[in-house]
Parts: sequence; C-alpha cells; structure tokens
Amino acid sequence: MTALNRKAYFYLCVTTFFWGGNSVAGKLAIGHVSPMMLTTLRWLVALVVVLACMTPQIRRDWPTIKAHWLLLFLYGAAGFTLFNVLLYTAVAHTSIINVVIEQAGIPMLIFVMNFLLFRTPASPAQIVGFSVTLLGVLVTSAHGDLTALLELEFNFGDVLMLAACLVYAAYTVSLRWKPVMHWQSFIAAPALGALVSSLPLLWWEVSTGRAIVPDTTGWMIVLYAGIFPSLLSQVLWVRGVELIGPNRAGLFINAIPVFGILLSILLVGESFQPFHFLAMGLVLSGIAIAEWGRPKKV
Repeated sequence: MTALNRKAYFYLCVTTFFWGGNSVAGKLAIGHVSPMMLTTLRWLVALVVVLACMTPQIRRDWPTIKAHWLLLFLYGAAGFTLFNVLLYTAVAHTSIINVVIEQAGIPMLIFVMNFLLFRTPASPAQIVGFSVTLLGVLVTSAHGDLTALLELEFNFGDVLMLAACLVYAAYTVSLRWKPVMHWQSFIAAPALGALVSSLPLLWWEVSTGRAIVPDTTGWMIVLYAGIFPSLLSQVLWVRGVELIGPNRAGLFINAIPVFGILLSILLVGESFQPFHFLAMGLVLSGIAIAEWGRPKKV
C-alpha cells in the first residue's frame, strides 16, 4: 500500500465516522431543533469557523472564486444543503439504521453516473459487487420483506434517503469540474452557498409553524454538525477524492453503516433487526467484490 493510499484511506475513514454520527445527530435532534433550523445553523457555525481561520487564503483565491461562483454555489446548495435536508427529514420517518445502510447505495450510483457520463469502465466483478450492494439497500428499504417492493410501499423516510443518495452521488461525480484552488477556499465558497440556499427552507419552516429553536441539547447537536460532518468531513472528503478519485473514494461510504449502526445502538438505543444484519452483510460483501475486481488501469 502506497503512502498516498494510506493517507486517502485515513481521510475517508474519519470522514465516514463523522457522517455516521451525522445520522445519529439528526435523530437526536428531533424535538430539540427542527430539520431546516439545524441545517441553517450548522452551516452558519461552519462558515464562522471558516472565516475565522481561512480568510487569508480566501482572499488569495478570490479571483478564482469569483470566476466560478455559480458552480461553487451549486456544490453547496446540492451536496451540502439539499443532502442534509433530505437526511434530517428522513430520520424523522425511519430508523437511523435504515438511513445509514441506505447510504451504502451511493458508491454504486457514483459508478453508474461515471459510466453513463464519462464511460469510466467497470469490470464484471464490480458489476456483481454493485448488484449485491443494491440488493442490500433494497432489503433495508423494504424492511426485510422484499415482496413489499412489488407493491412499492416504501417508508416515506426511506424514499427521502434514497433521493439524498442520488444528490450526493451527483455531487461527488461533479467534483471533477472543481476549479483549481486551495482546499480552504473550496470549502469556504460552497459553505456560503449552503448557508444561503438553506435560508428559503428555514423561512418556509418558520412560516408553517414547524420551526423549533434549539434548546441546550439542540445547540450541542448544531455545534457537532457544524464542525465535524459539515466542515472537517467535507475537507477530508474532497481531499480523499482528489487523491484516489471518486470511484475509489465512493467505496468508503459503505463504512457509514458500520459507524452509524454502532453509534445508534450505543447512543439512541435502537434495536438491531435480523434484516439489518443481512443488509449490512450484502452491502459490505458487494463492496469487497467490487474493490477486489476493480480495473487496474482506468
């Protein structure tokens, strides 16, 4: 294993640990801070940290930021805001364990999008691996009863989470168009886009009487979400994608179920059902097959 790979693997494992905690934070937030309020405040916290620590680098990269402002805004609006709005809404309708396992569908979506858009090749072993991973996601979405898929009676939260997976896969694939700039500036600009794009959603939540101003527990969740999943994870994720590419980096998203399930059992007290074990086994087996059989040259 090269030093480059070791560095990327470390970055991506830390990223997925924080993201596993993000799903738990969304569940713990219920009754303490509303989803749109949490989304807006987490990016406000992240942006305050960014401006406090990264302003000199942002000034140096300002011409590049200005030239690519729309793309950077869309990165923040989709990859940062829309994904988390869907996730925080999903956990109000389904379990954390379902949510974190369904995120395992993101790597397969990344491979499919890369193939359709850029003809990035996939080996037969990878296709088998993706199929096994998809089966695991479907087992979770159907709550262990695959016959339910025939009636299309998905839990509303599961449908929202699958939509979130599509959004984040598209965001990851689109990072190939990321303008050349320092990572600090790249995180700062989409963070601003995430905050701005979340404001209309917060206005809607307030106007419909659904907003919950954070209490003490809510503020603790906001601070965690703003510093770790929002800021540090995005920094490490972008760096990991730069080092080994979106297809390889996307495979690490399958660590989210492992971290998320352990944290949900420890912190929330959710029960581990037999179909969760089956789904996790399918997801991790599929990813192992895909990694083992990946093309050696792309």
